[in-house]
Amino acid sequence: MQELNYNENSKVINHKDEVISFKCELQENLQKAMKEFVEEHPNWDQYRIIQAAIAGFLMQKGFQNRDLTRLYIGNMFSMNFKD
Repeated sequence: MQELNYNENSKVINHKDEVISFKCELQENLQKAMKEFVEEHPNWDQYRIIQAAIAGFLMQKGFQNRDLTRLYIGNMFSMNFKD
């Protein structure tokens, strides 16, 4: 498996949620589909799509974590959960 290249971003949303940036290559047809989706749904962007997709994948594979569930639901339904 190829190791992911990532750079830690010092930007912090709040004391609990750190943002980490990474680069990944997407197949052209996946990138085109994302672009079309964002054009048709302006309340979504590429970052929200990727976050929702990764969180959804992990949940489907049985990973149980309250913060992950909040992230997934928040992205899917434009909700912001505060403790």
